[in-house]
Amino acid sequence: MSLRIAVLRGGRSSEHEVSMASADAVIAALEAGPHEPIPVTIDRESGLWRRDGQTVQLAPKGNGTPELRSGIDGEPIDLVFPVLHGPFGEDGTVQGACETAGAPYVGAGVAASAVAMDKGMFKVFMNDIGIATAKHALLTHARWRQDPAGAAQRVAKNIGYPCFSKPARLGSSVGISRVADASELTEALDLAFVHDSRVLVETAIVGREIEVGVLGNDELEVSPVGEISYASDWYDYSTKYEPNQMSLTVPADIPEQSAQSAREAAAAAFKAIDCAGMARVDFFLEPSGQVLISELNTIPGFTPTSVYASLMQAGGMDYETLIERLDQLGLERAEAASGYRC
Repeated sequence: MSLRIAVLRGGRSSEHEVSMASADAVIAALEAGPHEPIPVTIDRESGLWRRDGQTVQLAPKGNGTPELRSGIDGEPIDLVFPVLHGPFGEDGTVQGACETAGAPYVGAGVAASAVAMDKGMFKVFMNDIGIATAKHALLTHARWRQDPAGAAQRVAKNIGYPCFSKPARLGSSVGISRVADASELTEALDLAFVHDSRVLVETAIVGREIEVGVLGNDELEVSPVGEISYASDWYDYSTKYEPNQMSLTVPADIPEQSAQSAREAAAAAFKAIDCAGMARVDFFLEPSGQVLISELNTIPGFTPTSVYASLMQAGGMDYETLIERLDQLGLERAEAASGYRC
């Protein structure tokens, strides 16, 4: 069956350019198959949705069919594929717009998107189901302004150094700093607070970075475990996105028990927040073999050579098949949910 698929790209977050690259790959894969991709670019400054130079909005049609509407003219669509990273796209906001318009969409729903985007909230869910996380503290901008000395004491007492300071609701390592000692904390927090009013301070883990891909709704496919390697001090933005700065090894050369623990934890985390469609789940592997969950990305980087696509390919699923499977999962989820709507 041929589908008209609105591919959302760009967005208002600092990950706008990453989204554009991911969306280009998705569009190319859709064009190679039976479906018709309809690229919709969300302007970084205004947040306006644009299609072929015209401003459009997602709206329900009279018969319930969703459409991209420009003025009085509408363009019917069958599915929305959000390829958006970070706030205003991966955090439940666009997913809420799709729900309001009655538009089936690829990926996690409103609640799961919001929980996964907020690293502090996600850790609360993980601790609740017994999945280990790194030692951390959540600081708000208001508390930091009111009592910086008290916040610094809390970090020193509960977290220690070295540690990492990161915006709680952002991705791609934007706004993250490695904090070697107390003298670097203020500058690191000031940078993180430029991007978010909530900042996570997390102990620096001595270990390896491993990742797992998850695909599905109720029945899950879990990829082999991959390991990220790089020469820089930590996995920062340039290491992630500049050529030849990192490498992915799949399957990771780690103990089988650790690999199994990571795969089981990835599936458990996916289910715990009621995720759907896809996720890349990131972990730290300590020298002891202990696996610590770091975060779950509901819309990971999505080029054919990105980590998520590479993990799924190692599990036997090529890029075009992956895109097709995600489209079907989005439709299946919308069909299942339709029976519960008032």
